[in-house]
Amino acid sequence: MIYELCFFCTFALTMDWKRLISNKRLGQEQRHTERHDDRSEFKRDYDRLIFSAPFRRLQNKTQVFPLPGSVFVHNRLTHSLEVASVGLSLGNDVAHRIISSKRPELKDTLFEQIGQIVSTACLAHDLGNPPFGHSGEKAIQTFFTEGPGRDLRQQVSPEFWDDITHFEGNANAFRLLTHQFKGRRPGGFVMTYSTIASIVKYPYASSAASKKGKFGFFQSEQDTYQKIADEMGIIRLSNEGEPLRYARHPLVYLVEAADDICYEIMDLEDAHKLKIITFEQASQLMLDFFDPDNQQRILERIEKEQLTDKNEQIVYLRACVIGKLENECVNTFIEHEDEILAGSFVGSLIDHISPLQREAYRRCAEVSVQRIYRSRPVLDVELAGYKIMETLMQQMVEAVMHPDRYYSQQLIGRVSSQYHIDDPNLETRLMAVIDYISGMTDVYALDVYQKINGISLPII
Repeated sequence: MIYELCFFCTFALTMDWKRLISNKRLGQEQRHTERHDDRSEFKRDYDRLIFSAPFRRLQNKTQVFPLPGSVFVHNRLTHSLEVASVGLSLGNDVAHRIISSKRPELKDTLFEQIGQIVSTACLAHDLGNPPFGHSGEKAIQTFFTEGPGRDLRQQVSPEFWDDITHFEGNANAFRLLTHQFKGRRPGGFVMTYSTIASIVKYPYASSAASKKGKFGFFQSEQDTYQKIADEMGIIRLSNEGEPLRYARHPLVYLVEAADDICYEIMDLEDAHKLKIITFEQASQLMLDFFDPDNQQRILERIEKEQLTDKNEQIVYLRACVIGKLENECVNTFIEHEDEILAGSFVGSLIDHISPLQREAYRRCAEVSVQRIYRSRPVLDVELAGYKIMETLMQQMVEAVMHPDRYYSQQLIGRVSSQYHIDDPNLETRLMAVIDYISGMTDVYALDVYQKINGISLPII
């Protein structure tokens, strides 16, 4: 998406790394100069996420394939850990390259810690995803656009309607990290400004959502994002009176690249394990990232190391591909740093890597769509997940619309006390329903679905 710079940024056509890397904490701005221990503030962000309940819940949320049976495949937790690992390398390599070749004045500043910031943002990037992945997102959206929720349109504001009909895991992650839920402290997770901004892949309001319906924050958190963005000097792209739009924080490109690399390549490995694609197909797709000479060297190394197990060969090839793509994305970021800081860079880093690797990545994406994302196991999870989420939305929204009814009170009684499920404001109650359901794991959503439909009973 190409933006024209608005009058807000004509006097500052580029962002400044020294402002962009801020260890100020949301909700504790007055204490940001205090030191608690020897860890950096960005390492504290990482530790805070690792030990959090929403992060642990990712282990029971679908990535692509059904949660593991006899063959272990990726879930949201393992995916996030791998993305964080690649993100750490991307950030560290970019910091080293920029300081050594372009901006020596950034040495011995917070900029040297961008690897930690990117890694932490990678841990958080999927926290807002509902159960059952994208089918869960669609179930929430379509409840309001195609289901019984359509009748609520005249009872809520246009801005809130945009939020719920475009419900998006990215915006929900920002809410989860920053919103003050009942009984919690101001600032949500109380993360540093740079970490928070680095997860906002689509930094605009739902009323300015992209063609794919992507946006970065709900109306309830818009002021929070604006406060963070303005503090760090992120370029604003919208004029006064228009839906809020900003350029990305530069580190978002590294978080996005780590995610792009991991999900595309790791999905191939999982598809091979599940025998959805053959060894020959998987290995050739991975070898295609290299020129003939390097392909030969890789094959010779496999033979020299006596890797006769086909799964181990795929693991080795996958490691080679991830290393190559990481290097390509670092090169691309360095090459386009000025455009990124000016808010004029278009597309993702993957879109701008060398032609050989870009074409190989495109072929992997095509195979993923044709053979993986439309495979029967994946479609079965999406269909079942959609129906579960649709039912939960219908039952819970009905309950908050009529809280005086006996069955409504029983359902509301199941909801955690952190959610404002009994608030007098309808929009707040509806958002509490979305908070509650989107925070469920796949396993818990199925359990609640079965219980409220009388399919299963607790063991007595």
